[in-house]
Amino acid sequence: MDQGDDELGQEWSRRGGGPGERRDRGDARGPVDPDVDLSQPTQSREWTAHRWTLPTIAVGGMAGASARHGLELAWPAGSTGFPWATFATNVSGCLLLGVLMVVVVEHGAGHPLLRPFLGVGVLGGFTTFSTYAVQGTVLVQAGRPVVALMYLFGTLAAALAAIGLGILCTRSLGWGRSR
Repeated sequence: MDQGDDELGQEWSRRGGGPGERRDRGDARGPVDPDVDLSQPTQSREWTAHRWTLPTIAVGGMAGASARHGLELAWPAGSTGFPWATFATNVSGCLLLGVLMVVVVEHGAGHPLLRPFLGVGVLGGFTTFSTYAVQGTVLVQAGRPVVALMYLFGTLAAALAAIGLGILCTRSLGWGRSR
């Protein structure tokens, strides 16, 4: 620690700043969650309770992104064709996200890491906004603006319908609102 860090820390202490709080916007040593002070015994459980969240999301993300990549390889669109693989990926991912949210949030089923693993990791890695946007741009640049608009708005409409369908179907099977 250099002289400036030490002086900044002393000044922060004089002003009443506690341990674990950010000293200024440039201090990278502050906590990820500024509401949590890990030096406090009542809040130190935060680290032990959630230390597996990021690795769980990462493993799920690798699985989801690998599945999407495999689908893109199996069903290539070409530079001017309709990107069916990305369309199917995003719509099916939204359907599954609707199912997952009912099962986890309303029904309360599963392990505490189920939602980070499946929702953020697998489905977050499986679905893709960036590829959707790039493929829409490629279609416009290839002189197919009508197809691009059909793809962009069609994906949005189908994805919203799919998430609603996932929610409704899961609730109709009796998995919702039992908490």
